Amino acid sequence: MSQPPPLPPPLPRGGDEQRLHPWSWLFVLLMQLRHYFLPLVALLVFGQRGDRDPLWAQLMPLLAIAALVVVSVLQYLSYRYRIGSDAITVRSGLLARNRREIPFARIHNVEVRQNPLHRLFGVAELRLESAGGVRPEAEMRVLRLDQALALEQLVKQRGKAPGNAPAATADPTDEVLLRMSTAEVIRLGLLSNRGWVLFAAAIGALLQVIPRRSLDGVISSGGREAFGYASQLHEGLAGLLILAALVLVAGWLLMRLLSVVLALLRYAGFTLTEQEHRLTVAAGLLSRTRSSVARRRIQAWTLREGTLQRWFGRRQLQIDSAAGGPTREEDRALRELAPLAPAADCDHLVQHLLPQLQWPPAQWQPVPQRGWWRLCLGSVLLVPLLAAAMYWRWGTPGLLVLGWLPVALWVAHRQMARMGWHLDDRYVAVRGGWWRRWWRWAELDKLQGLRLQRSPLDRLLGTASLQLDTAGAHGDVALALHYLPHAQARALMAQLAAALPRRKLRW
Repeated sequence: MSQPPPLPPPLPRGGDEQRLHPWSWLFVLLMQLRHYFLPLVALLVFGQRGDRDPLWAQLMPLLAIAALVVVSVLQYLSYRYRIGSDAITVRSGLLARNRREIPFARIHNVEVRQNPLHRLFGVAELRLESAGGVRPEAEMRVLRLDQALALEQLVKQRGKAPGNAPAATADPTDEVLLRMSTAEVIRLGLLSNRGWVLFAAAIGALLQVIPRRSLDGVISSGGREAFGYASQLHEGLAGLLILAALVLVAGWLLMRLLSVVLALLRYAGFTLTEQEHRLTVAAGLLSRTRSSVARRRIQAWTLREGTLQRWFGRRQLQIDSAAGGPTREEDRALRELAPLAPAADCDHLVQHLLPQLQWPPAQWQPVPQRGWWRLCLGSVLLVPLLAAAMYWRWGTPGLLVLGWLPVALWVAHRQMARMGWHLDDRYVAVRGGWWRRWWRWAELDKLQGLRLQRSPLDRLLGTASLQLDTAGAHGDVALALHYLPHAQARALMAQLAAALPRRKLRW
């Protein structure tokens, strides 16, 4: 997908309401078929009993597809949009009519998406998101590609500030902040576990579609055949262990190869650009996606590095914006500014986008080590019970599971030793993890709420946790100062509570 061109004359800017592309109903139909694909396949494969079924039962799958076609056409006929000077008006619905007014200044995220079929028809899908919504404010399936890109450019220009809608003149030049090479994308696949995630999802889909009795029969018969074949090739326990090890290695390599393929499909051509304080990410091999967000909309920042990534000097930089919600799809809002990049490049990118902050902090405040064992409390309680059950079942070999206890205690101690926090007059940051390390921070102007929490174990140890809330920060790592002495946590909360009312909330 090329860079957005200047606004073309065909883009409507007011007046009559406009329809979507004439082929829009086809893409809505394909989306619905994708959602109902597994039930339809199960109905076709397992719901038929041959000639004994009545005619209506045999025609049921075709009737379901025909109903989806009718719904798709009606959605196309009932969808209208109009572009005004300050907002986009969207009308939809056939029986229940809906009208949405979407001011340009309230649009936080703009996404233009093209899959291979979109490219064939020369169209694109446009999504507009505002703060806090679980669903996009508007999903336009589909527009002509030039209209989608022009509308994206119009949102960028008129969404700079409330009430400010500058005229569209020339298309400003995009500054490239990060571009991932093919070798870097392959490295991302090798250092990630995306293949295992897809494998687990495929297993879950099979369990839902295939009847349990049929699946059990396939697994048991296949296992007996494989075991018998392996016994003929390698006699004795040593041969079976070697064969099992080879199978595990082959499976691990296959999952890494699958991870590389998934990384290429999603991140090929990844480019991060900046245009007038608005960030845009374009990526994808078959399905190309452009997603943009204004810098002022970013609520929280997260740096991550796994063990393998740390060995290769790589990190990930992610952001949370106010667009979307905690249940949104992973690829809807702009989340990743750097899926994988050298650690120095990630720090340089943060320094460029947040020049008013000092990153990384000159000094991290440590967390007291008292109660470090609480990080592995689950293992301390469950491992002895599991060892007792295994000893009762298998005897002395069952006690080998107790070897996990010193490992869990050591990892917990290392995790607590690495935890830290930083607070100054501009931002607050926390860090944690050991195998998988992370850093998370937010500007004080983004904070919307403070919460002091104490569990029964906190009251026993004299500690507390200070939770910091921002608009739309839904990352899996909380922005919180954990396990602080109670007096220190209360003092920090009082300090922030006094400072926040004097600061202007920017989101």
